[in-house]
Amino acid sequence: MNAKVQARVEAVLGTLVESGAESGLQVGVYADGELVVDACAGTAGSPDGRPLGPATLIHGFSTGKGFTTTLVHVLAERGLIDYDTPIAHYWPEFAAHGKERVTVRHALTHTAGVPQLPVALTPAELCDWDTMCAVVAEQEPLWEPGTDSGYHGWTFGWILGETVRRVTGLTPAEALRTYVTEPLGIADELFFGLPEGELPRTATLVEGGWGAWLASLPPTAPFRALVAPNPGVWTVAELANRRDFLLADLPAGGTTTARAAARLYAALLGEVDGVRLLPHARVELATAVAVSGKDRVLRARHAKGLGYFLGLPEMAGELTSFGHHGSGGSIAFADRARGLSFALTRTRLVAPTNDTARLLADEVRALLK
Repeated sequence: MNAKVQARVEAVLGTLVESGAESGLQVGVYADGELVVDACAGTAGSPDGRPLGPATLIHGFSTGKGFTTTLVHVLAERGLIDYDTPIAHYWPEFAAHGKERVTVRHALTHTAGVPQLPVALTPAELCDWDTMCAVVAEQEPLWEPGTDSGYHGWTFGWILGETVRRVTGLTPAEALRTYVTEPLGIADELFFGLPEGELPRTATLVEGGWGAWLASLPPTAPFRALVAPNPGVWTVAELANRRDFLLADLPAGGTTTARAAARLYAALLGEVDGVRLLPHARVELATAVAVSGKDRVLRARHAKGLGYFLGLPEMAGELTSFGHHGSGGSIAFADRARGLSFALTRTRLVAPTNDTARLLADEVRALLK
């Protein structure tokens, strides 16, 4: 590791925790295929106050969409999935109610038109794979697929995850392990659903403003009305700390360490210990701007590639960076221009106004000039 950068990041993390602004943080950074930062501070959120270590697993909600996206591209590179093939070719039941022309590309770009969940959906139903695939298959598009982009907060996972299951014969969790995490040597640190034996090393999340921010949204706001139609399925600490949720195969989210997430993105930029997940041409294709403009669910302007968000504030707004953030402030991304990857995992779920991720990413970029 880079001693200077490691020490500086550790100092910043320590200050954030000591100030009370944060409770537990991990940062992982790779540069040119080498791990240069593996830092952490704070506690794992458990009642006994155990320290947060670099191997502590932390649920990062939609940060995991970057893992799902990567898996889909790996399968596409192997010829198992085609971006412009209808989902219904792989999953015939999905064709119901006018979805027969929805393609894998539409799913990756959030243009499929089915971001919505049933109003009365329960957490137990959310955690049941067959139930949710049936729910999603029966949904009617809210707009003509391919004509507009609106964040598919939960449904992204089942649409692409069931496609993965149909083409590989593996559950999404098994496919992620087989095609991504085992080759990279991170099969014990990056997951969709956790193996039960990993629960003891998983941090307990705490609320730090994210839940209050969700509650402040008008019930008619698209994110509230469609993605989170009742508090039981809000992406808050109460849900993330449920045993059944952590064990569930939910490719709309993920549980990881920061160093493992950074390693995944590093292996998209080049070789990491002899392993590269995708060739350069595939990465270029996957990370080119596919849709751009006001997202009809998030109500903000975003550029998206095929599954990855591009140029987020934590990425310094640069379209040469790609990745995904998660509810409450976690993020993982790759910076193609600088040859680095960055991941932040956290135990305190904070409001969107929190700038810890941007502060740390800026610090890393400045130190690795």
